Amino acid sequence: MRTIHDKMSHLLLRRRPWFIAIFQACLVACSLLLAWLLRFDFTLPDRRILLSALPLLVLARLAGMASFGLFRGWWKYAGIGDGIDIIKAVGTGSVLFLLSTRYLFVGESLPRAVYVLEAMLTTGLLAGVRLLTRVLAGSMRADVSTCKRVILIGAGSAAQSVLQEIRLPGSGYEAVGCLDDDPSKRGVRINNVAVLGTVDELPGVLSSQSADEVLIAVPSATGAQMRRFVNICNREHISFKTVPALKDIIAGEVIVSQLREVRFEDLLGRDPIQINLESVRNEISGRTVVVTGAAGSIGSELCRQLLECNPATLVCFDQSETGLFFLRRDLDKPANGTRVAICVVDITDMERIRKLFSEFSPDIIFHAAAYKHVPLMESNVQEAVKNNVLGLVGLLDLAEESGCGNFVLISSDKAVNPTNVMGATKRICELVLSSRPPNRMRCVSVRFGNVLGSSGSVIPVLKEQLHKNEPLTVTHPEMTRFFMTTREAVTLVLQAFAIGDHRDILVLDMGEPVRILDLARTLIRLSGKFEPDVEIQFTGLREGEKLHEELFYKNEQVISTAFKKIKRTSAPIKDWNELRLQLDQLRASMTIDGAAPIRAGIKRIVPEYVFQPESTRQIRQPVVHDAYVEKDSSLVK
Repeated sequence: MRTIHDKMSHLLLRRRPWFIAIFQACLVACSLLLAWLLRFDFTLPDRRILLSALPLLVLARLAGMASFGLFRGWWKYAGIGDGIDIIKAVGTGSVLFLLSTRYLFVGESLPRAVYVLEAMLTTGLLAGVRLLTRVLAGSMRADVSTCKRVILIGAGSAAQSVLQEIRLPGSGYEAVGCLDDDPSKRGVRINNVAVLGTVDELPGVLSSQSADEVLIAVPSATGAQMRRFVNICNREHISFKTVPALKDIIAGEVIVSQLREVRFEDLLGRDPIQINLESVRNEISGRTVVVTGAAGSIGSELCRQLLECNPATLVCFDQSETGLFFLRRDLDKPANGTRVAICVVDITDMERIRKLFSEFSPDIIFHAAAYKHVPLMESNVQEAVKNNVLGLVGLLDLAEESGCGNFVLISSDKAVNPTNVMGATKRICELVLSSRPPNRMRCVSVRFGNVLGSSGSVIPVLKEQLHKNEPLTVTHPEMTRFFMTTREAVTLVLQAFAIGDHRDILVLDMGEPVRILDLARTLIRLSGKFEPDVEIQFTGLREGEKLHEELFYKNEQVISTAFKKIKRTSAPIKDWNELRLQLDQLRASMTIDGAAPIRAGIKRIVPEYVFQPESTRQIRQPVVHDAYVEKDSSLVK
């Protein structure tokens, strides 16, 4: 049930335009009276003329105000636009007033000075009450003692927008000052908040000004700049947030509620890869594209980016019904009339795929369907080979049979000198594509490392452990991996598709490898915690894992392409007839009990594959190390 206060607030809100109209009519009347007094030295001669003109003036002014929306809007948000509307409304009203008084013969005795003075006074009063309301609203803050005191890094347009929002009642923030690396801004005041110095001077500012948090208001900052800001904040043990990226800020408007925690993608040691995909659009526009594994992390992003290229039909294959359900929701509004088909299908069900290929006649296939979790595939060797290898071979045959012109395989850096079944199966897939004789279908493999934040990868696991206040588990203090964001990985896959020739293995440049331990420490800082407060446990390498991943074999020649972030490899091509025989032997080995015959079959195809015989395997018990000290970039117990 509503309280009396709620009812009164509702009544005032509903009738607010009437109150505003009456109030502004009173201001107009005051302006006319004051103009008359100024004209006649504060006397009131010819009162009859004054009283006759007043109703006409009020009606003319109200008509002008109504025309320019001056009965709507909240005065505490008034700005330059409102001032312009006031000038237009006063001008319109003055014309109406002048005409009406002349035609009714009232104006014959109305001095011309009164027209001018009244218009000036009305403009001033209408603008003045709005400005006063805004000033009062800004000063009526909640109890400052309950507000969070913040320092802004940045003194540009984003900082100005944030400060403007901070000044509003209920923001929960109080700005202490700004820091900016431009020394010429020192001492400048932005929304009455002073620029106190450069970002490097944050320690000195904190010693003289108490603050609870830092807001990084530099949406255009590069990865290197963001890492510097974060490192400075971490050294001073002060929490921080940042405004969204420039592309997320609409018309320069940023609100305090949009401040977000710094994304860990910003801190991986390099800036995101940017590539113009115009040439890719030309290759995909108007064609039928199939994506296998479409519900996965790479597959779903691939579908989203493909839609931007305007294919005639986008066909999404996956055996995960739930994953496809959410993918359908994401792709529910395709642009430019693209038809989207969602198909629940097992990639090894050749009869089902043959029917689908017959129905859609694909021009391009992006093959992202694969089992990818290394330890899990070590104990499910037969399924790994069945899905990753035999599924690919059957898919290639059906694609060629249906007249498909382009086939792109998503491979992995784990295919290089593999120590696990997952990586070995990916290497076999690369060999199949590079060894197939030239025909109407162009086959290209794309090799890259870990995808940042993909389902089941290390970062979501660490984030979940942080959220639950559990120790962070890292397999080894020196383990490194190559990382990419999902979007930049897919962007490079699309570019590789556009430039790759038949049999090419294209490798994406992911910068320098990142230590998982460093990544864990970064996540600790990003969560607002400090390293001594979170335990890190080293559990030892899991079955099939390598300490460091590689991108190229020693016998592979690395060749530059037109895009510096994409390399082409050249290596001796395996004899296709020999490979087909070895694949048949591998298929036959799957009918024998146990994984050893299958591993031996993999080894015949990929001699570099190194694995531990089952007879010598032991179940690994987690080993907790909590006393590592870092020294000279190495960890010593």
